[in-house]
Amino acid sequence: MLAFEKNANTTASYEETIAFYTALAQQHDQLQLSSHGMTDSGHPLHTVVLSKDKVFDPIAIKASGKRILLVNNAIHPGEPCGVEASMLLLRDYLEKEALQAYLENVVIVVIPFYNIGGGLNRNSHSRTNQLGPEAYGFRGNAKNLDLNRDFIKCDSRNARTFNQIFNYWQADIFVDNHTSNGADYPYTMTLIPTQYNKLDPTMAAYLKDRLLPRLFKEMKSRDWEMTPYVYARNTPDEGIAGFLDLARYSSGYAALHHTISFMPETHMLKPYEDRVKSTYAFMDVMIKTMHDDHKLIGAARQKAFDTAKTQKAFALNWTLDLDRVDSMLFKGYEAKYKPSEVSGLSRLYYDRNAPYEKKIPFYNNYKSILEVTKPVAYIIPQAYQEVIERLSWNGVKLTRLTENVTTSVEMYRIGNFKTTEKAYEGHYLHSELEVTTETRNWRYYKGDYVIYLNQASNRYIMEMLEPQGPDSFFSWNFFDGILMQKEYFSSYVFEDLAAEMLRKDKSLKADLEARKKDDPKFANSAYEQLMFIYKRSPHYEPTHMLYPVARVEQATSLPTE
Repeated sequence: MLAFEKNANTTASYEETIAFYTALAQQHDQLQLSSHGMTDSGHPLHTVVLSKDKVFDPIAIKASGKRILLVNNAIHPGEPCGVEASMLLLRDYLEKEALQAYLENVVIVVIPFYNIGGGLNRNSHSRTNQLGPEAYGFRGNAKNLDLNRDFIKCDSRNARTFNQIFNYWQADIFVDNHTSNGADYPYTMTLIPTQYNKLDPTMAAYLKDRLLPRLFKEMKSRDWEMTPYVYARNTPDEGIAGFLDLARYSSGYAALHHTISFMPETHMLKPYEDRVKSTYAFMDVMIKTMHDDHKLIGAARQKAFDTAKTQKAFALNWTLDLDRVDSMLFKGYEAKYKPSEVSGLSRLYYDRNAPYEKKIPFYNNYKSILEVTKPVAYIIPQAYQEVIERLSWNGVKLTRLTENVTTSVEMYRIGNFKTTEKAYEGHYLHSELEVTTETRNWRYYKGDYVIYLNQASNRYIMEMLEPQGPDSFFSWNFFDGILMQKEYFSSYVFEDLAAEMLRKDKSLKADLEARKKDDPKFANSAYEQLMFIYKRSPHYEPTHMLYPVARVEQATSLPTE
């Protein structure tokens, strides 16, 4: 019996969770508990696989026509309802014969405790606004990283192992269990699905027109009525918006791999028992829906894979389309204001004695604001092993040059961009990047990597390697070495050379005079004028601000293996 079943305001520790699954796997040969790579805590990451036919190989599972559900728990260990819900769910599916029928077409893979380091850091205070459980883990992992921002950059060993587990299982649907902060309302369960605009059209249609309606209908029939995640600018009655699931988050990461993803977000102010039971219900509904729709899900994903291989252009960035607004029926509590006992100023509160049910604006459409045509291939210098590793973990097919070559490529010159002033999850993110393109004959060496864009992974490849993407490897600082100039000049020596260049190059002199006329600050800086000339001379290093991942635009024969 779980501690939760004795005290419904209790959540299992990491050690208790693994002990439970160890015992359950010993009792049932349909369940397999496996350990994988390490996490930052020094403990391995586990998976628990429930396969009715006792087949635990994903290739064989897919070949039999079954669909794979991957469930992730305790990414934020202070939000542990998925830990208990998954233990109860898997035990029931093993021990209740009536449920076994729903495993004919579904295999369940569970990560029982993802953020082990945070789970070991148990306390009763860090979730300040949350109602129970009595003790729980901390949001940050052993490196104090938020793992739901680490799926792309993979600073943690947790994420590095997860990337490989995710690629190994190639799940059709991914559920990452959470608990929300934010407004107060009657719902116990809210839901963030993959943003449908960002999916392949066939998958988007299945998600929007069939899967989501069934999930909401079934949950309501079980007395766990859901609402979309309450992502509100101010208060819910003013409207809520669909969540922009960037690739750094679990749902956005999964979408890069053509996996439909969900972040169930139970409400912090509901009893822990209810949060666990609603999470259980959601996963149970998901399993039964996948069982019924296994052929539809498989066909939709295969269409997405096939389309990605031949798709000519990919959207890299999105923004909420404020011109397309829907409405939805929402049950809430009136938002009111009263004087604060702390500051004496006006403060917000939700009046549970004033419930309402009304239609509110629902902004759930995103539009692409940046689209890039795919190249034939990318070439990546072997020096960037951290990038190569991450591509490999995510199933990207890599080839390597077998000899030195000089070939024509298109390269980006980095222009203006912004960088965060404060560290964000260990990085200073770049954004609002401007680039220009240059066609160059560039030298590459034996062992450099060539990635052809004929893969089902094309969307992941493009969003990671096109530097303008909000979660690209460039944005996450993997290429910052190019942003610093390595060689300079001594002004008193370069003065004479610069003067000679101006005498010989009339257009250069005209450009300099025009810049001086337009920019008084520049006109008063001798150094900036010398730098202007230096950057237009053969002495200026060509690799400064030159993005090193090159685009091969024309089909060409490169010596690779």
